[in-house]
Amino acid sequence: MENPFSSIPVVPPPFAHVLRHFSRALRQCQAKIVAIGSSTTAGEGNIVPYPDRLLPLLRAQYPTAAIGLDNEGVSGQEAPVELLRFDADVISHRPDLVIWQIGTNAVWQDPGQVPRPPTFFETTKAIQDGLDRLRDETEADVILMDLQYVPALLTPAKRDKAIAMVVAIDELARDAGVNVFHRFAFMKALREIEGASFDKMVDPTDDSRLHDSDWVTQRLTWALKLAIVGSVDIA
Repeated sequence: MENPFSSIPVVPPPFAHVLRHFSRALRQCQAKIVAIGSSTTAGEGNIVPYPDRLLPLLRAQYPTAAIGLDNEGVSGQEAPVELLRFDADVISHRPDLVIWQIGTNAVWQDPGQVPRPPTFFETTKAIQDGLDRLRDETEADVILMDLQYVPALLTPAKRDKAIAMVVAIDELARDAGVNVFHRFAFMKALREIEGASFDKMVDPTDDSRLHDSDWVTQRLTWALKLAIVGSVDIA
């Protein structure tokens, strides 16, 4: 199968599913997005996070619609804790589109730390339960965002688990009939196809080599915008 990320510049493949509810909200000229996740969503250091960049791009794309975006990211959290916040931070906002960034902290965190980070199973179970709740309690379209492709997740001790988490997220999304923004594959293609260095892709102030740089955050946001627009039907 041809690599969907093989072109220069690297662009995302189309989402698997039309964003039907978000499209309807745009046609009605008022749409609400909720972004939930960890530091990628909340912001880390001086890097402006993707939700703050995405909103003006979508407003420019759909100038007749009043688009709002609630950023419910909390640094360091993972799906099991985020699921506990769903009532207050997601469902109560009556979203038309939910972007849920997950998986990184279950792979990266030290098992010996306190409090104990969630296991692989606990994380994937929480994602499944969260997708079930979003299906049953909202009409929102859902986009899952998987892990970043960075040195902290590519060490010999973590690489296999990172890849397994990417695969698990894709399978959970497929079973639930929702979209995935394949950040891991997109960033891998930036490195292998475009030749971007990790020094360019990782926040230079982050000694852990985990967090995305300003440059790659902007590339990811633009790619996410392209994928969203490609799956909107407002005809």
